[in-house]
Amino acid sequence: MRVLVTGAGGRLGRAVVPRLRDDGITVRATSRRPRTDQDVEWVVADLETGEGLDEAVAGVDAVLHLASAPTGGRTYEVDVLGTRRLVVAAGHADVRHLVYTSIVGVDRVPMPYYRRKLAAEQVVAAGPVPWSVLRATQFPEFLDELLVMSSRLGPTIGDRNVLAQPVDPGEVAARLSARLVAGPLRGIEEYGGPEVLRFDQAVRAWRAARHSRRPLLPVRVPGRLGRSLREGGLVTEALPRGARTWADYLADTYGGTARR
Repeated sequence: MRVLVTGAGGRLGRAVVPRLRDDGITVRATSRRPRTDQDVEWVVADLETGEGLDEAVAGVDAVLHLASAPTGGRTYEVDVLGTRRLVVAAGHADVRHLVYTSIVGVDRVPMPYYRRKLAAEQVVAAGPVPWSVLRATQFPEFLDELLVMSSRLGPTIGDRNVLAQPVDPGEVAARLSARLVAGPLRGIEEYGGPEVLRFDQAVRAWRAARHSRRPLLPVRVPGRLGRSLREGGLVTEALPRGARTWADYLADTYGGTARR
């Protein structure tokens, strides 16, 4: 099987590409700038303009669409219109399966980026290519970066009752590879980490791993957004789940934290 991977240079893409290759899948990867790799066929393509998409999808069996632009004001152009451009090109090329990676909570959490991701899901579902959507929970690296940012002024600031469910990118990559092999779901699958954590629990483990004494300064997220985050908008009960815990991530990243 030959698979085109968009967003192959991103955080998830860096886990997905070697996993696909290990599973015997031939990878063609997109980049907005020329790249070379003896193990991967890189092609230049731009979702924002559509340049190179027809050539990128030519001759592939499936497309794994990871690319996204969560910041910088390009989200609608890349995530929604860019996904439409990709779907159209894939349809013209008779691609047999398009897998779109999304986020658990896009249909429940009222954030602008999530609304764009939900719109992109709808573009995929309405398109001519047989499709699957995999919604994943948050990567531990993202939670780590969020805690660093929340601690810039001294204490770690956040809503102690917000719920999160970190999932390892490598495990998401394995799930995506299995979905490609299984074929189109024509539906939405959710995939999360092994445990649901309150924000204050995640902070305590993070502080211990970093040998930090920064206190938690509770600040309640207001309105519908806060309510959805506290009520589990970012977590899923779907099975199966990943196995690598927040404690595992912290131990590998900072050392000195026992795995549970």
